[in-house]
Amino acid sequence: MDPVPELAQLQLDFMDPIQRRYELIRPLVLFTEGTATQRAQDTDLHPDTVRRWLHDFRHHGMRGLFPAVVPGERRRGPTVSEAVRQEIDRLKALYGGFHARELARILFLTLGERIDHKTAQRLWRDSPVVPQERLPLRIVASPTAPYQMRLQVIQLYYQGWAKVSISRFLHLARTTIDRWIARFEAEHLAGLVDHKRGPKGPSRTVWFPRMVQVYHLQKAHPDAGAFRIWSLLAQPDISVRTVGRMMALNKLVYEDIPHNPRHRRPPSPLPQPYKATRRHQYWFIDGRQMDFALDGVKWGSILILEGYSRTILAGTLAPTEATWAALMVLYTACQHYGAPECLISDSGGAYISNDFEAVCTRLQIDHPTLVSTQGESSRNWIETHFNIQRRLYDYQLALTRTPAE
Repeated sequence: MDPVPELAQLQLDFMDPIQRRYELIRPLVLFTEGTATQRAQDTDLHPDTVRRWLHDFRHHGMRGLFPAVVPGERRRGPTVSEAVRQEIDRLKALYGGFHARELARILFLTLGERIDHKTAQRLWRDSPVVPQERLPLRIVASPTAPYQMRLQVIQLYYQGWAKVSISRFLHLARTTIDRWIARFEAEHLAGLVDHKRGPKGPSRTVWFPRMVQVYHLQKAHPDAGAFRIWSLLAQPDISVRTVGRMMALNKLVYEDIPHNPRHRRPPSPLPQPYKATRRHQYWFIDGRQMDFALDGVKWGSILILEGYSRTILAGTLAPTEATWAALMVLYTACQHYGAPECLISDSGGAYISNDFEAVCTRLQIDHPTLVSTQGESSRNWIETHFNIQRRLYDYQLALTRTPAE
């Protein structure tokens, strides 16, 4: 038979590194043909390695084939601990594509022992092949499986595994591994949790019930702008521009909102029966409540307007539109300017009370009462002033940035 069969074919039958060592030195032991240098060239080994194995076998017999140090004799090369050998055996059972420098890095990061990459390669070659056990990953699908898979990738990467080895071991794409590692370095453990797919835009702040609220406020305040509706809505999680867009959409959808741009017609001028031709011919009195409360109390303003010059003659702030407040404003105006010929007011309780009528009669003031519910409020010229006051109030409120302001 051929004393030197093909080594590549024999390696398929090796079950133990001792068999491999014996087969490498068998032609030199049983036959006198060839030298250690020639055998080293045939088997891709160093000549010193072949000579050392041959020396150990001739002096110690079968004991010289074991990788352990022979008692009583010092072997060349660095010595490694049993933990390193066990770790190499475990790694070899998991995956067989490690590089020498990658092995040395893994051993240093996991065990804290720094060894040369050539030593790691020699230990890897001499380690017996252990059947691979069943891996705990990628077996049963569960809600935490993606998180555990990402965590396993991060653990292997920081234990020294190369990205190529992780990709082949876990059957994952390199781009996926790169993305998971980048997310972990940027967000730490939060980057291992599933992220929402699709566009990551801002949260939606407009929905149908809120649009209905804006719609009712538009009907109640037809001349109000976006900032005023936003202040009446009292929901700080949306902006003024969002409220303006909802108002524009409501005007396009609903037909009963006044001042719709599609149906706006110039109003026909109404005759004004109380147009003054001289000073202090007509005074106009009315009150307007504010939209916000101070210390739980909603205050209002009561003013008197002179119809000829459009001058505010007197005014006050009061928590209610009461008779005493209206009389106080009338008293202040009459004290400075005298009594008017006619005092125009609406049908509020403060202006149709017996006390107020008695004062007007004693001062010989004609006091016609307008009924607001019958469309006569426009004849009270102070309503125009209140609209201007409201717009000025909206402008001043638009300049504020804090609740205290």
